[in-house]
This record gives sequence, structure tokens and C-alpha cells, in this order.
Amino acid sequence: MSRVFIETVGCPKNQEDSERMAGLLAAAGHEIVFGPAEADVLVVNTCGFIEAAKRESIDTIFEYLAFKEEGKLFVVTGCLAQRYPDELREELPEADAILGVSEYGKLPGIIDELKLEGNASPPVRFALSPRFSSYLKIAEGCSNRCAYCVIPDIRGPYRSVPMEQLLEEAEILAAEGCRELIIVAQDVTMYGKDLCGEYMLPELLRRLCAPGAAQGIEWIRLLYCYAERVTDELIEVMATEPKILKYIDIPLQHVSGRLLESMRRPGSAESIRNTIGRLRAAMPDIVLRTTFITGLPGETENDFVELYDFVEETRFDRLGIFTYSAEEGTDAAMMPDQVDSETAEARRDALMRLQQQISLENNERLTGTVQDVLVCGKDAEDIYVGRTRGDAPEIDGEVIFEAAGADDGIIGTLVKVRITDALDYDLVGEVI
Repeated sequence: MSRVFIETVGCPKNQEDSERMAGLLAAAGHEIVFGPAEADVLVVNTCGFIEAAKRESIDTIFEYLAFKEEGKLFVVTGCLAQRYPDELREELPEADAILGVSEYGKLPGIIDELKLEGNASPPVRFALSPRFSSYLKIAEGCSNRCAYCVIPDIRGPYRSVPMEQLLEEAEILAAEGCRELIIVAQDVTMYGKDLCGEYMLPELLRRLCAPGAAQGIEWIRLLYCYAERVTDELIEVMATEPKILKYIDIPLQHVSGRLLESMRRPGSAESIRNTIGRLRAAMPDIVLRTTFITGLPGETENDFVELYDFVEETRFDRLGIFTYSAEEGTDAAMMPDQVDSETAEARRDALMRLQQQISLENNERLTGTVQDVLVCGKDAEDIYVGRTRGDAPEIDGEVIFEAAGADDGIIGTLVKVRITDALDYDLVGEVI
């Protein structure tokens, strides 16, 4: 059997896909290793969402292609492989296999010519990152068809995972040491609509939080919620279930009604304000994360000023800004009034300067408070790194704190940290 190394590019959903691939390989008898030098097979799981992600994927592919000279097998998987299979086969003759997102089950057979028959329920996973924080992908694909997005073409329509399968998988993750369960999908608030005709995320959360369920999981975090589908029922569950973090990621993309309509995004500035108001009324301490796009086709200076003023008014706790990327095959790429890249980047930079100040002021208010911190690693002797309830892995800030006399056994546990200093995006503290 082979030793396989998997490198993941892109979002948390890709990380979860990589873990499922690793699980399939491990179930077939292959050994998962954590460095390319010790592997016989290199797998690069790519992202093809926007131009920057495609460039990162290509750079990563060529970085690991160097190991081909040592006789290693090289496989490209993921969204880029799904979107451009013919082009990759032509440009990367060195690749031994190119597999799209729907072909992961072929990987063990390709590597050792054995057929993998059947699927475990729930699908087998192998931890590629610390198990104390794990993703639970509750659906595949997307049916929203935003004008600028290629995800429905890459991953197909929205398909919810049956609830019993998710509950069983959560139990397995809890037994393996998971303390933070991160719920992901292209749109988690859509969960269950295709299976039951109604939104079932609140019911899934209730069952995950039920007495005796998924014991050991202390935090449940929600990523990628659509504002129009944040129902009163969902807010009530978030506000009353202690395990569910008062944290929500709602990618809004813009607030100009004209642009939202042209991009086929639901809602309006008024409905977005309504959703944020209901969330903050029910949970005054909720941490709100969002993302916006500058430079959408047709974005005028007035549209941008409306967006800027909205960010200044709303004071999001966490904010990501992307410049628009004209992706081939999307309706937005064919629209008139494309915004030049310099203008889009200048608008992004202006928003980020505003958010930097907002983030610093929000962090300064935490100075002197005591926060629950999930310990994620160690920077140096007695210096550890962790995350508060308000920080998702990879995308939000960290807490850098002293823990004199502690050992590495605290990694993956929750500790109390007094915040002593505030940085633009991170916090500094000490264990108490």
C-alpha cells in the first residue's frame, strides 16, 4: 500500500473533502502522511472559485510537481479539476490522474488498482488537522445561481446530507476528541429544504445539542448563512442553546439594491438591516462576520459609498473583502460596465482601512475581560495561541497568551484567559 500526502487549497469545505478522501484511502489500506518527502503519492485538492484561488491552486500544483522527479505519483483533485479537466490534462501531462469533486471514490482504485465498493454511512474521514476542531459539511452543491459564481456549475445543485447521517458523524467526531464542531455548506440555512420542503437547520442544531448527544463537543459554530433564511426559529435556537456559539457568518456581498438584483442575490439593504437587528436584539453579544465584493459589474461610486456607510454604521466584528473576479461562464462576466481592477482594489483597501479601525476598537473593549479560549497551538516556550468564541479557524483573529508552567496537554482544551492588550485583529493575554 502507498503512503499518501494531501495538500488542500481553498475553503473549509475543501478541507472537509480532503478528510473524506483521506478516510477512503485509509479504509483501503493506504497510509496518510503529513509531509511530501515521506509520501509515495501526492494529492493536491484544488479550488477554482475565483481567479486568486485558481492562481494559488496552480502555484501549489507546480510546487509539488517537483517531487515527480523522485518517482512519486501525482494526483490533482477538487474544483479546478472539475472545472477544467481537459485543460489540465493538456497542460499537466505530468499528472498521473485528474479527478473532479464527484470522483473522489476512484482515488484508492487509481492508486493501487483496487475498487472501493460501497460507501460507509457516515462517510469515513481521516483527520488532516487537529481533531479538537472539526468541520461538519451538511450539504453539497448550491442552487442559488448568483450571477458571478461558478460553484453550481462545479459542484452541482444543493443536496442536503440526511440528518441521521450527520448526527452519527457528529458522534464519531465527538468520540475522537472534537470540542468545536463547525457547520459548513455553501448555504447552511438552506439545509433540509430539498429533503423535507422546509428549513431544517434549527432541528439539526437542537438534536446536536440534545442531552447525551455528541458528548464532549462544547462549541458549535455556523458558517455561510444567507440573511434571508435566518429565521426567527434559528435565532431562538442560537440564543437558547448554550453549545451554539453567538457567532454567525453571513456573506452579504453588497447592500446596493440595484447590484443585489443584477447579481441575483436575495434581499435588500432594508431586509439585511432587519436580520442584523433581530440577531443583535436576541443576542447582544453576537459576533457578526460577513464578506463583501468591491467592483461588481455596474458598481458606481454611489453604490460604493452606500456600502462604505453601511459598514461604518453596522460595525461588523469580522469582515472580509474581495475584489470582483470575472469568471468565465458566469452571467456577470458578460455584463456591461465592468469596473477596472484599480478602482475595485482602491475600494477594497478603503473598506479594509475602515474595518481595521473598527476591529481595533472592538478588541480594545475586551481588554481586562476574561475569555474562554480554545488552545490551538504553541508559539514558543510558555506562549500559546488560541481562539475565542468569536473567532473561526483560519479566517478570524487569534489570542496570543502566556501560560507559564503549562504543558502541551492544554492544546485542544478550553482555558480562561485575561485579555491584557488589543491588536488590530488579535488579542494578547494570560491564563488565569
